[in-house]
Amino acid sequence: MSAQPQADLRPSLRILPLHPDWLPQVLEIERRAYEFPWSENIFRDCIKAGYSAWVLSDAREAVNGYAFMSMAAGESHVLNLCVDDAYRQRGYGRLMLLHLMRIARAANMTIVLLEVRRSNKAALKLYESEGFQRLGLRKGYYPAKEGREDAFVLGYDIV
Repeated sequence: MSAQPQADLRPSLRILPLHPDWLPQVLEIERRAYEFPWSENIFRDCIKAGYSAWVLSDAREAVNGYAFMSMAAGESHVLNLCVDDAYRQRGYGRLMLLHLMRIARAANMTIVLLEVRRSNKAALKLYESEGFQRLGLRKGYYPAKEGREDAFVLGYDIV
């Protein structure tokens, strides 16, 4: 059985359901963070599909990070979790991840799944520190400068 994830939000931070008015800030963070960012249409499709979509907001109402997760048939899938470069290494990614894990547990999901670039050592360290296990490898899953990059499939057993 997996440990119960816990996180204490700093007083000035709030995790809120994503409002479409925040989409320009989300898109800006996405474009700065990734060489191959999601398009605005992908974000809009996720919102339209009713995926669990959240922002990490500070006292200035600025978006510091965001996360998207789908849930179906007992499985939750973290689709995108990103923290603005200016706010990395402060535990914000962990706060968002733990929030998604609580949402999945509350929705009676049995597992949280995600893919992560093989080269993304910081993300791997975060996920594995929270109990995620490597379940497999998706060859050529992500676009890369020179071809494609493999992704690790990670899972966290909720039950």
